[in-house]
Amino acid sequence: MKLLKHFLLLLVLSSIYTGCFDDNDDVPKIASTLDINDFIWRGMNVFYLYEADVPDLADNRFASDQEYTDFLNGFSTPEAIFNALQSDIDEFSFLVDDYVALEQAFDGVTRNNGMEYGLMRYPNNPTNVFGYVRYILPNSDAKAKGLKRGDIFNTVDGTQITDQNFSQLLAPDTYSIGLATFDGTTVTPTNTSVSLTKVQYTENPVYITKTIDVGGIPVGYLMYNAFTADFDAQLNAAFAQFKSSQVTDLILDVRYNGGGSVESAIDLSSMITGQFNGEVFTTEEWNADLQDQFGETNLFKNQIRTGEAINSLNLSRVYILTTRSSASASELVINGLNPYIQVIKVGSTTRGKFQASRTVYDTNNFGRGGAELAGHTYAMQPLVLKSINSEGFTDYFNGFAPDVLIEEDFSNLGVLGNPDEPLVKAAIDHILENRSAKNYNIIGLESIGSSKMFLPNYEKMYVEID
Repeated sequence: MKLLKHFLLLLVLSSIYTGCFDDNDDVPKIASTLDINDFIWRGMNVFYLYEADVPDLADNRFASDQEYTDFLNGFSTPEAIFNALQSDIDEFSFLVDDYVALEQAFDGVTRNNGMEYGLMRYPNNPTNVFGYVRYILPNSDAKAKGLKRGDIFNTVDGTQITDQNFSQLLAPDTYSIGLATFDGTTVTPTNTSVSLTKVQYTENPVYITKTIDVGGIPVGYLMYNAFTADFDAQLNAAFAQFKSSQVTDLILDVRYNGGGSVESAIDLSSMITGQFNGEVFTTEEWNADLQDQFGETNLFKNQIRTGEAINSLNLSRVYILTTRSSASASELVINGLNPYIQVIKVGSTTRGKFQASRTVYDTNNFGRGGAELAGHTYAMQPLVLKSINSEGFTDYFNGFAPDVLIEEDFSNLGVLGNPDEPLVKAAIDHILENRSAKNYNIIGLESIGSSKMFLPNYEKMYVEID
């Protein structure tokens, strides 16, 4: 009934708002700010998880069409009304003005120079910022220029990076970074620069798959950097490799994985296990109006979305490497597996995101079909549900604390997947029940973001609705 009410309201408003357009199907519609603001209010009113917490989204908020129109006209931009309609506890809903770029980001397609980096404040001058290379994408400009994990840079085009200018400096398609060293206290320029250029790039999130011999024990190591639906088959192939190697333990590295597809998270969890097929992984809580229509129980599976059989390891424990950059779908795997197997978290505390979003377009049913007729390219990604594991646990705003605390050491990051890399070594020590003499409690620096933060789907978990 609620959806019908909004569709009827749309028809009334359309007759009011389109009078200035030619009655000619051959003339493309150009949406006004009022049109877009109307779309945003309607979509948030229908889908927003926290609708009940926002008085301006109440069904009875407006006594007349004119009052509604006046409200919409009170916001000069779509961004302004979208921000005004969000709950105070919502950090993750977002609006984009180019839904094509959003769709490409969900598919792993971005403009990228291949240097994935983090940004940290100087320990002795917190307004200044240095970057550290997390990893380098294959067949990229950064790879061709010889950059590697652990490289430090502190300037862009000769300008010191600060907490005020980093977005502007790193936004262009081409820029030069000034390399430096970091000894744990001091950043020292090397007077060497590297020029980098971004191109359209499709990233395979299955970054490293290998088996490590740990005292005769075959241990699988998987670095997985995003829950990208188009690469579920590659993820499943990695687990086929682990099955062939007869791994008895798995180290899942999601230290830089900000999330993505819920379905991919369920698939990954089913690959790790396998013995719980058909049992409850998580349940979904939508807003009160949509719970009966959309609320689902997600089950462990034995097939990926292509119909291919899942390669399951039937493990009773898993080691998951985490940092503050581990968010949403990465945390969903932790929360969904917790009631069933031993989940040993190694690293630092995760982001704390248990809600999922969906893309809302300006169409009659808010789906993708016909979006090009709206006269604009805005789309919303509001939070629409929160996930609850089989024991009823949710609302982990503070993230998941590690069982083995170890911060990354930016003066000595190590080689990803190498048994001596600090986080991997900590997991291996735990497998061997042998904690080494290394001080795991390195004092952490303050992060202000990463290369992924410029993407529209940064730290987002989403559901696909047919």
